Formats: sequence, structure tokens, C-alpha cells
Amino acid sequence: MTNVLSFKFENTDEDTVAVLPCVDGVGLDRLVAAFEEAAGYRDPAGGYGGLIPSFYRFGPLPSYFLGQEAPVTGDERGEIYLLSCECGEVGCWPLIAHVRLHQDKVIWDGFSQPHRPSRNYASFGPFEFERKQYEQAVEVLIRYDDL
Repeated sequence: MTNVLSFKFENTDEDTVAVLPCVDGVGLDRLVAAFEEAAGYRDPAGGYGGLIPSFYRFGPLPSYFLGQEAPVTGDERGEIYLLSCECGEVGCWPLIAHVRLHQDKVIWDGFSQPHRPSRNYASFGPFEFERKQYEQAVEVLIRYDDL
């Protein structure tokens, strides 16, 4: 099944915008929290929020979400933060994934929570997007590159 990517923009205060990835119209924060609860990860489950471009230098957001910027923690190309902590800090409680570009599709897989390395996210996702739709979705992020 092919998924659809979109983004929700939330003002955390007057000047701060959080960018929340949505899969098939549902916030990724809700999807991963439901997965964690079902898997028995209650230490805590959830606690995620959108990415705040003004808090962290992601690079140009369209290329960041295409996995074309530097990896966030390791050395594997395409490794990105998809979610930050609900406080807005990516170092506090992030969700990491790998973006894999193919000719006609984009896949998110290899999810992890670096503060809970024993958690197994192998059955979360993968999410597969039609590449053209994905690229159109990330293009709306260009307006947040200067934040």
C-alpha cells in the first residue's frame, strides 16, 4: 500500500512553528505513540512533537526530508529526525528514521528512539510514498527554511 505524506504546521507560540509529518492524514506523533503503547513501551510512550526549524539547523527542509543532508546521529546517509520531543528539542526525545530514495518511491524505515535503544521498531512502518507526491509535499517546507 502506498502512503500519502503531508505536513501540519503548529504554532507553539507567536514566533515558533513546529512542522509535524503526517502519514495518510494522521500525525506521525500519534502513530508512533499508538505503536509504542501497543508494544508495551510505557517508559514513556509518546511524548513527541513536530520539528521546530528555528531550534535546530536541519538544512533546507525539502532536501532534509529527502535524506540529502548530513545524517543526524550516525554515518548512514538518509538518517533524519522525523519528530522531536513535545518540548521542541530534538536531543530530548526524538524519533529517528531513514529516508530511502528510489526512482519512483520514497521509503521511511529503520525507526529508532536513541534514548531507548532496547526498543524494537522493526514492525513500525515501513512507510512507502509515491516519489512525485512526496517531493510535492516537501516542497511546501521551503517557506520554513529561513526560520
